[in-house]
Amino acid sequence: MTVLDVIGYLFLLIILLWILSSAIKVVREYERGVIFRLGRFIGVKGPGLFLIVPIADRFVKIDLRILAFDIPKQRVITRDNVSVDVDAAVYHRVFDPGKAVIQVENYLQATNLLAQTTLRDVLGQVELDDLLTKREELSKRIGGILDNYTDPWGVKVTDVAIKDVSIDETTLTAIAKQAEAEREKRARIIIAEGEYMASEKIAAAAEKYTTPAALRLRELQTLTDIAREKNMVVVTTTGGAEEVGRVASMVKALKERK
Repeated sequence: MTVLDVIGYLFLLIILLWILSSAIKVVREYERGVIFRLGRFIGVKGPGLFLIVPIADRFVKIDLRILAFDIPKQRVITRDNVSVDVDAAVYHRVFDPGKAVIQVENYLQATNLLAQTTLRDVLGQVELDDLLTKREELSKRIGGILDNYTDPWGVKVTDVAIKDVSIDETTLTAIAKQAEAEREKRARIIIAEGEYMASEKIAAAAEKYTTPAALRLRELQTLTDIAREKNMVVVTTTGGAEEVGRVASMVKALKERK
């Protein structure tokens, strides 16, 4: 065997090894291989080991795990003309690797851009109060819209989370003044309701004092309460023992009537 024969055998062995290494493909449990033969889609393979035809077949690996990306901070003008900065996170996964490769050029980039547009559109239709208090509801709405758009791409949007809503100082000051005015309004309403209830009780009590004796007894009770103050002098217009006797007779008559 000559040197040229040895070189030829080595060259042939290298070619065979290259063909074999190019034909053998291995993907993990959470991955799939999308195969194109001479430009035509022939199927999805994996997980595990499989063979392709070198040169004729092209292999694209797709990750089936849930992936997350941040939506860059978006400037949104709400329905009540308040400018806010909102950023969110989107969670998605590929459920059809063939569509994810065939239907869209780059499903990750396309989903990201679509999420930015949808976020601005949805939040621009709500008022600031709803944006601050109904984040979960708005996140579900954005996620539903995204999922409808990405379904033909073989991509499932599992969740959307609004992470932060940034408001400028001028708007924060206006919100604080509004909250203070609201608290003051509630306080005034409570005071007015208390005065109204007190007036009803006073009116009901006034109906009980329909006789001179009852009025006189109430007057004496009031004088007694006032007299407890040691630094006060009470001057009355009572008629002495005769007046007291007349009041006592009235009280006795009321008791006998009962």
